[in-house]
Amino acid sequence: MRTAIRSQRNARPRAARNPGVADGAEEAHTGGSALEKGFSLLERLVEGDHPLALAELTDELGLPKATIHRLLKTLEDARLVTRDLSGKRYVVGDRLTRLSLRAMVFSARMAPVRAILEGLVAELGESVNLGVLDGTSVTYLQRVECNWPLRTHLSAGSRVPLHCTATGKLFLALMPSALRAVLLDEIELHGYAPNTITNRKRLERELARIRDERLALNNEEFMLGAVGLSVPVVGASGEMVAGLALHAPVARLSVDEARKHAPALRRAAEKLMRGLL
Repeated sequence: MRTAIRSQRNARPRAARNPGVADGAEEAHTGGSALEKGFSLLERLVEGDHPLALAELTDELGLPKATIHRLLKTLEDARLVTRDLSGKRYVVGDRLTRLSLRAMVFSARMAPVRAILEGLVAELGESVNLGVLDGTSVTYLQRVECNWPLRTHLSAGSRVPLHCTATGKLFLALMPSALRAVLLDEIELHGYAPNTITNRKRLERELARIRDERLALNNEEFMLGAVGLSVPVVGASGEMVAGLALHAPVARLSVDEARKHAPALRRAAEKLMRGLL
């Protein structure tokens, strides 16, 4: 599990209890969602070299005792944490252990995907990513950066809008029309840059062109100065399961030049489709 917040968490002073403040108000004062607090608690248990008691977790996380107790109860009910033989200290539960192992297996399975993306970056000299549909957004499952000092920085796990990114528009274009209509009803066509398409009729005309070509371009629509190109990775049933895209600064790669990389992207997408998906 990632430990990027460890130093901040360890440096955080213990929250002072105010007997005149209700638990809910005090919890709101400490900031952070219940999910963030629960994850911090799990992270501390995973990093610890011995089972931890309620008082220890309260001190180390700097949260009210009632909040820690409530989180532990929820996590214990979900089998993400359990108690040691004394019944007073907490350790990682069996469900979290299995989840961690599955995450490691998934990471190993993704190694060939990354190898294909790294080969594509070496061929194109630009950053590439593999994105999947995630509700009303696209989430980058994998991303490999190029070696140029000038590049777009969007790490794996980043979520980007559907209507103004190459992979997002490709998903919209190739999905069933009924689903597309529902999503277009739900998402806000927010203008992220001067070239963002914020008019629905114009966007639908753009999606029709993408559907015919099975290729989508992002012409500085999400970020000013950045262009992108995406091709579909399809599953056994023939539906799009991911988008393989390149991103580059417009100072180095124009939209027309990006389009010339479509054959290389399609070859890489075919490798992903044939060998992995």
